[in-house]
Amino acid sequence: MRQATLPTVDTAALRPISPRFWIARQVVLAVVLSPLLGAAIATALLAPSLYALLIPAVVVLSALIWSVERGRYRSWGYAEREDDLIVHRGLLFRRTSVVPYGRMQFIDVTAGPVDRVFGLATVQLHTAAAATDARIPGLLRRDAEQLRDRLASVGEARATGL
Repeated sequence: MRQATLPTVDTAALRPISPRFWIARQVVLAVVLSPLLGAAIATALLAPSLYALLIPAVVVLSALIWSVERGRYRSWGYAEREDDLIVHRGLLFRRTSVVPYGRMQFIDVTAGPVDRVFGLATVQLHTAAAATDARIPGLLRRDAEQLRDRLASVGEARATGL
């Protein structure tokens, strides 16, 4: 019996998301973790013997969170191929989604408040099967709109050929 092999994706051919996405993530991390560090410092100053380990614990936790977020940012990539779009992501649990152009039903471009400040957007692809939906965060707004337009035109051409 012949064992099926999974197709491999050349990760070197994947286009990365914008470096602005990482800058935006760092700003959010700083906004969230700075008050935590401030509280740890204040608590350690008020009761030094009880809470002396709080500051190093918060620093280690912050470094761990920063490292995980950095890895998650670097793991995102996408590639437009002749018949489909590949979206690759994941640090510990890697996921590669292959979305055939003819299966796409609609494409969203969204941007939250932090994304808008940094000029970023997320492209969300929707198919009939929810399991094959894919999203690409951290694209420059202009690039996201161009990708949406390209995918829509290729998707329409593929769908009419059915």
